[in-house]
Amino acid sequence: MPSDRGTMQRGLTSTNQDQGIWPEATPPASRRLPSARRERKPALAAFALLLIIGGALAAGLLVVQSGKRVAAIEISQQVGAGQQIPLSAMQQVQVASGTGLNYVPWDEASQVARFFAATTIPPGTLLTSAMVTRASGFADGRDILGLALKDGQLPDQLKVGDHVGIYAVSGQASGSAGCPGSGGAALTRDAVVVNMVTAGGAGNGSLVSGAPSGTIDVSVAVNPADAGTVACDAAAGNVAVALLPPGSAPAAAQPSPAPSASPSPSGTG
Repeated sequence: MPSDRGTMQRGLTSTNQDQGIWPEATPPASRRLPSARRERKPALAAFALLLIIGGALAAGLLVVQSGKRVAAIEISQQVGAGQQIPLSAMQQVQVASGTGLNYVPWDEASQVARFFAATTIPPGTLLTSAMVTRASGFADGRDILGLALKDGQLPDQLKVGDHVGIYAVSGQASGSAGCPGSGGAALTRDAVVVNMVTAGGAGNGSLVSGAPSGTIDVSVAVNPADAGTVACDAAAGNVAVALLPPGSAPAAAQPSPAPSASPSPSGTG
């Protein structure tokens, strides 16, 4: 009689066989999945550390630089185009260095006072070299004449760059000096003030109302056709200056900046 042993597999009980459950296979204890080997990169870590330190140093340098301030020139009162820049129109202000501003240092204020405004400079403007030119530009193509004037022969608050008319005061003086024109005649209707100097003083570019009486030397640029008449009456002391209203005189050419003649700007700290 054949035995049922040959048909039963080892490890399978009758209960398991009836329920259809087979035992799970167990791997050998010595077999394990390989683990990924961690790769070390010391050079990359050192480079990252350098970046962190460099960024911190750069941030600290910016903070230090932003706190460093230098003296610069600010225009405190409006200066007209072509007007000589007076010291009274400049004031010292503190600006941050290293910001790239093309400012003119305060220690060059006396040098700036010898130059002219290339354009109209409103008050509160930080002065730059582009705003300064060596020549006024209003004298281009004109003759420069000097007038020795006293109170009553010129208006108060006259300043460099103003357009003026020049008139003969007395016809008798003109005739005695051999000058053409009669009393009250216009010797020129469009002269430009290029400089003003008080007697025994330095040019300041403007007159102050209520200043002590004295002779004011006023340099004017006139059209060549009027230069002879104005010079003749000026020598005889027979001239008076009248300030022309804005917009009534022909527009003068705006002077162009001359970097080579302007004060050397700073701004790099």
